[in-house]
Amino acid sequence: MSIASGEQAAGSIRAPRLVSLDVFRGVTIAFMILVGNRIGDYYYWPLDHAPWNGYTPTDLIFPAFLFIVGITVVFSSESRLSRGDSKASLLLHTLRRAAILFLLGLVINGFPYFDLGTLRIYGVLQRIAICFLFASILYLLDRRASSKIVLVVAILLGYWFLMRWVPVPGFGVPGRDIPFLDPTRNLAACLDRHVFPGRLYNTVRDPEGILSTLPALGTTLLGMLTGIWLRSKRDASQKAVGMFACGALGILLGMLWSHWFPINKNLWTSSFVVLTAGWSLVVFSVLYWAVDIRNWKKGWTHIWLVFGTNAITAYVFSHLLSATLYAIHWKKGGVSVSVYQSLSSMFLMKSLSLNFSSLLYALCAIGVCYLPIAWLYHKKIFLKI
Repeated sequence: MSIASGEQAAGSIRAPRLVSLDVFRGVTIAFMILVGNRIGDYYYWPLDHAPWNGYTPTDLIFPAFLFIVGITVVFSSESRLSRGDSKASLLLHTLRRAAILFLLGLVINGFPYFDLGTLRIYGVLQRIAICFLFASILYLLDRRASSKIVLVVAILLGYWFLMRWVPVPGFGVPGRDIPFLDPTRNLAACLDRHVFPGRLYNTVRDPEGILSTLPALGTTLLGMLTGIWLRSKRDASQKAVGMFACGALGILLGMLWSHWFPINKNLWTSSFVVLTAGWSLVVFSVLYWAVDIRNWKKGWTHIWLVFGTNAITAYVFSHLLSATLYAIHWKKGGVSVSVYQSLSSMFLMKSLSLNFSSLLYALCAIGVCYLPIAWLYHKKIFLKI
C-alpha cells in the first residue's frame, strides 16, 4: 500500500479527473458502511438484502462498486500507458494490488481472533480483488470494446446454462429433479461446500463464492465498457444520454430475463448483472451530467469525495471498528457486556421506533468512519493499494 500526497497525485495526472466517479464511489462506500452497521435485526427494508430472489436498494450497492472498478481499470491503465509504462509493469502492479486487496479481505474476516481453522476465505474485498485482476489482464490483452461485449454475453449465457442445465451432484437437474435456484441445492453452493467446507458465510453457501464470481466479472466488464465509452471522442452530453439510455434498457432487460433466470444477489444471476449494471449506469449518468457537465460541485459533493478518494480505507476501517466493538467487553452488573451491546442499548430509546434507533446507530457509524477519512482528505493523503 502506498501513500500519494496531493502534490504527487497532481504531478501524475494527465487527463481531467472524473469527479462524478469519485462521488459515485463515495456514495457507494458510505451506503456499504450504512447497511453494515445496525442494531440486531432492526432495520428498514431498503437497508437489508433480499432473502433470496428479488432485490432491494441494498442489493444494488456491491455491483455498483464492481461496476466502478471496471471504469477505473480503463482510466488507470490508459493513464499509465500514456506515461510510458510497459504492459509488463502494469501487470506486476495489478498482481500486487489484487494480492493486497485479497489479504485485506482475509484480515477483515479474521479480525481480531484470526481462527485459521474457520477463517472465511471468500469476501467482498476478495471478490473485488479477483474481478479487478482478471478485468485488468483482459484489458491489457485487448483494449477493444467489441471483445468485451462478446465476453460479457458469453459469461452471462454460460452462467445461465451452468445453473439451469448442469446436474447438481447428489440432487439432479435444476427445474426437473429439484427446484431451480434452490437455496442449498444449486451448483454454486455445492461447489463452495466442496472447496471450503466450514468456512462459508451462510454455512451451506456463500454470497461471494467461486462460481458466482464469474458473472461478477461480467459486472466489472460492463463497467469497463462504460469506461471505454467515456474515453471516446463523443460530446460529453452524448455520453451522458447514451449511458442513461443503456442503463434504462439494462433495467428493462434484467426484469424481462428474471422471468426465466430470477434476479438473485446471493447467486449473482445473469439477470441480476444486467439489472444492476442498468441501475449503475442510470445513477452514474445523472452524476456525470450534474458534476462533470453542469459543474454542480460545491457543497454537496464534499462528503462523497472524502469517502470516494479513500474508499477501500474507509471500508476496511468500518469493519475493523465494528469487530473491535464486538470484541471489547466490560463488566456491567456482574455480567460481561460488549461495547457494541452497551452502545446498542443507548440507542434503543423508548421514545423512538426500534428501526429508527438502528438507523441512527448506522448514521453515527458513518460519522465516526468519516472523521479519520476526512483528516486524510484534508492532508491530501490518499492511501493507494
